[in-house]
Amino acid sequence: MRWGVQANERLTGSTALVLLVLLAIEGVTVLRVHSLLTIHVFVGMLVIPPILVKISSTTWRFARYYIGSPEYRHNGPPPIALRVIGPFVVVLTVVLFGSGVLLLLGPTAWRGQMLQLHQASFILWFILMTVHVLGHLGDMARLSTKDWARRTRGLVSGSRARRLLTTVSLLVGLVLAFLTVSRVGPWLHGA
Repeated sequence: MRWGVQANERLTGSTALVLLVLLAIEGVTVLRVHSLLTIHVFVGMLVIPPILVKISSTTWRFARYYIGSPEYRHNGPPPIALRVIGPFVVVLTVVLFGSGVLLLLGPTAWRGQMLQLHQASFILWFILMTVHVLGHLGDMARLSTKDWARRTRGLVSGSRARRLLTTVSLLVGLVLAFLTVSRVGPWLHGA
């Protein structure tokens, strides 16, 4: 199966749409995190596998472009501002969600430091992610549904595999969320 530029763009676009919706829900929970902590944790864990798919697809594009793949070179790079912030978005995403997982599953002794790291990384992540989303909004709108619409999904081979990957990432996220949401209890009771 050929996973060229168009296939990569479609996977990135559809995953970006999933993430936009889930991260918007997560953003709402941040506004009242104490009363919405269970939903915050559930969505936070649910979103991890799609985030890994998105990081993988963008890293693939980055690597193919910079190792000189003619197809990716011809397609060109993203605008310079997005290329500069891209690695920071990835690192901050890993720090933000990693610290969230450690808050939930790590030793109680780490909670103070992990909470500070989680909150500080969120502020930086939110700023860069806003620029990132705005910079790619047009691409996401153009590409996100191409593999899901009957009239366009067959135009680029591999749409079934990409749809399956997106769906499986959500299902794995649901399993992860259900397996870990019970760990919110001690936080709700102040332990």
